[in-house]
Amino acid sequence: MPSASRAGGSAPGGSGGDAEFDAILDRRALYPVFQPIVVLATGRVAGYEALARGPAGSAFELPAAMFGHALRAGRLGELDWVARAVAFRHALRAGLPYEMPLFVNVEPMALRTRCPPDLVASVDDGAERLQVVAEITERFLGEDPAALMALMTRVRGRGARIALDDVGSNPASLALMSLLSPEVIKLDREVVQHPDTAVARQVVQAVRAESARTGAVVLAEGIETPQHRASAIAMGATLGQGWLFGRPGPLPRRHTHPGADLPRSAGSRAGDSTPFQIARRYRDPALTTRRALIRVSARLEAMASRAPEAMVLLATFQHRVHFTATVRTRYAAWAAGGAFIAVFAGGMPARPAPGLRGVTLRADDPLVGEWTVIVVNSYFAGGLFAEEVRSTGGDGQREFDAIVSYDRALLTEAAHSLLGRLNSRGGRSADG
Repeated sequence: MPSASRAGGSAPGGSGGDAEFDAILDRRALYPVFQPIVVLATGRVAGYEALARGPAGSAFELPAAMFGHALRAGRLGELDWVARAVAFRHALRAGLPYEMPLFVNVEPMALRTRCPPDLVASVDDGAERLQVVAEITERFLGEDPAALMALMTRVRGRGARIALDDVGSNPASLALMSLLSPEVIKLDREVVQHPDTAVARQVVQAVRAESARTGAVVLAEGIETPQHRASAIAMGATLGQGWLFGRPGPLPRRHTHPGADLPRSAGSRAGDSTPFQIARRYRDPALTTRRALIRVSARLEAMASRAPEAMVLLATFQHRVHFTATVRTRYAAWAAGGAFIAVFAGGMPARPAPGLRGVTLRADDPLVGEWTVIVVNSYFAGGLFAEEVRSTGGDGQREFDAIVSYDRALLTEAAHSLLGRLNSRGGRSADG
């Protein structure tokens, strides 16, 4: 990513600015520049990142103005497709070989926009002939999880890899990182350039744990001095990007082999299954009571809350009456500390408490019969999956077939099935 936020910053307002932007986008008058990504130990070029620019000298030359205006104008999805298509066209025209990875930015919310017909051929050609690494913009990770899950499925279905961009600029990235299984984790420039802050140390610790667990490559952004390079290496980064190695510009005419291949994740196969249905593929359930499950749930939450980073917590409660004031208060406190929390139940409002996302379930939704608690971060993964089978008396005597698991693959798949139900407003209605 460039130093300016891709979808942030200010842009010209008023009808003049709107008309200029519309003309640029309608004419597809963007062009890409390419910044090298290098192996920190050797300086060998290991890939390039494509960065979008508007017409030189215009008010929309820099990406901050261009993407910020597109977001406000409701044309971010179209602009995202245009930027990717022109990057592919230029890379292919320049003869970028397949073995040289090309990093391109992708906004998850762009998947809510169909690729314009005039760009389909360029996008398909690039996906087939280039080794694409899709950079997910961290700012929108928690805004539209359903689009994010769809993006991951589409990207990996086309043979591309995923890079999580600007890690460290938003607590949501640390909470969701362990569920995305990115092949590349890009440390934010602020972490690299200011490594002695408490935030930077927390980010580096979480990223190191994720990289050690999954084999993800760590890439440090914003390297502008030899000191930044040394800090990046100390943080565990093996790849780097920044002005020390080259400013954005045209692609060179010749390329050497990057010398190392990026890892590849298997992705998720959650589909439309519920968490209990997924868990049952891995393990057989055991009959237990509601009282016993309350103790298991509390133990899982307590273990995750002791980790040095924020967690992802996804829970289903059958009906909102089971989402008690005590639980709501506890969850809201964790959300205030950076946790990503979503709750699902019949009658659940979209915002059940500050920082929480809610999804209301229809009466015929199979999830209504399940009790789920999934807690995940880079250090811990645990889950409770239960399906009510009968009631033998009071509420405490309700009986469930239940599975408790610490299998991260199972938990990730089950978490994806729930995240796919969330939209940008927090949850979907009973009708959608």
